Amino acid sequence: MAELDTRPGPLDGLLVADFSRVLAGPYCTMLLADLGADVIKVESPGGDDTRGWVPPTRDGVATYYLAINRNKRSVVLDLRDPAGRAAAAELARRADIMVQNFKPGGLVRYGLDYDAVRAANPAIIYASITGFGTTGGAHLPGYDLMAQAVSGLMSLTGEADGPPQRAGISVIDVMTGLHTAIAILAALHHRSATGEGQHVESTLLGSALSGMVNQTSAYVAGGVVPFRMGNSHPSLTPYEPLPTADGELIVTAGNDRQFRRLCEVIAAPQLADDPRFATTGDRTAHRAQLRPLLVEALAARPSAEWFDLLIAAGVPCGPINTVDAGVELARGIGLRPVATAGEGADGVPTVRHPVDFSATPPSYPLPPPALDQHGDQIRAWLAAPTGPVPWRGGAEQRGTSP
Repeated sequence: MAELDTRPGPLDGLLVADFSRVLAGPYCTMLLADLGADVIKVESPGGDDTRGWVPPTRDGVATYYLAINRNKRSVVLDLRDPAGRAAAAELARRADIMVQNFKPGGLVRYGLDYDAVRAANPAIIYASITGFGTTGGAHLPGYDLMAQAVSGLMSLTGEADGPPQRAGISVIDVMTGLHTAIAILAALHHRSATGEGQHVESTLLGSALSGMVNQTSAYVAGGVVPFRMGNSHPSLTPYEPLPTADGELIVTAGNDRQFRRLCEVIAAPQLADDPRFATTGDRTAHRAQLRPLLVEALAARPSAEWFDLLIAAGVPCGPINTVDAGVELARGIGLRPVATAGEGADGVPTVRHPVDFSATPPSYPLPPPALDQHGDQIRAWLAAPTGPVPWRGGAEQRGTSP
């Protein structure tokens, strides 16, 4: 294998056995891989479902799959086959971290549930991702759209007089992947202090309810059931797109000071002194009266002019971009949004890891792997006595697993 790289990231030397598929788990493990962890992606003979989620594609490969699988090595292990199960068990024994999103109880038959893995590897950080937990919701399928629906998120999304809508991305899967990555890092810190591994469990529903923050708090803490408001905010006004002379512009006043600056820039300073609009609560209570007054003032200029004037005055605002324009905006302001995973002809453009590190930056040495691309080497390594990791140039694994 050509890739023989000692990774510089903060998770360098940690081995992740990735038994997850689709989005939440693979997104989590990709974030760990970006930061230097060695991630082995275990796939069935049919491969990760997202390999076939097309269109769109790049060189015949689904861009969905490409989005969440860089910096990994792929091995096919058929868990229905004794040799495949043995190799999987050995990988779990050697790993520092195992991530899986099988149906609750689905790995018991293969001897890869937490209790079985812990018996051979007491220091393992074993992360399970399910839709609705392992008790009363264990029988429910774990799909993002289902979680958006039953959590209440869809009831909040869409126009007030229209039907509920799903979010434009699988946002709950993404949040669950993030929450799982945080849990793994916390468990690693605990292990570094005590030597003790543990089981961390995340759910799509739990992440949805946590990620809906103010909306779930409205009910839990205030006894208020939120409802759809289109692009309006339940607690802030303005906080929405407003029409200008040539289109729409997102305009936000998160506090009274910003509202006063907004009024000054749009040549309507009297609005800031109107008792109906004096405070955030007042503006929200009288949003029906305030909005047409703002629309009338904003009709005087095109969106681009208002953007420059309002930003200069410290008022948050922005155009409603398409995805391509969003990427180009990030590029234009120096965020370097695109990172090539791999080198030369094998390199694949991907979205850069979202966090910069001053001392241990993310790196992108491996493109998303083809199915079983690294299988022969990984299976040979697992069949041999525990020793140096071959793709690390003979370096020993750093983790504390036996």
